[in-house]
Amino acid sequence: MNVERALRAVAGVFVTASAALAYFHSPWWLLFTAFVGLNLFQSALTNWCPMMNILKACGLKNQA
Repeated sequence: MNVERALRAVAGVFVTASAALAYFHSPWWLLFTAFVGLNLFQSALTNWCPMMNILKACGLKNQA
């Protein structure tokens, strides 16, 4: 798996988990969903994402 695919997987897990937590626990979890969405948006504009640095540090490579 490369960094780009892993990034989409992590974002999907975060959004799904926070939506489930908002439904079952507290609507305040939707703030985490908004944070993930805003981070994805700024990543599209700046081509920089902190999670990509974390994934690269874990040994994943960029898409060839």
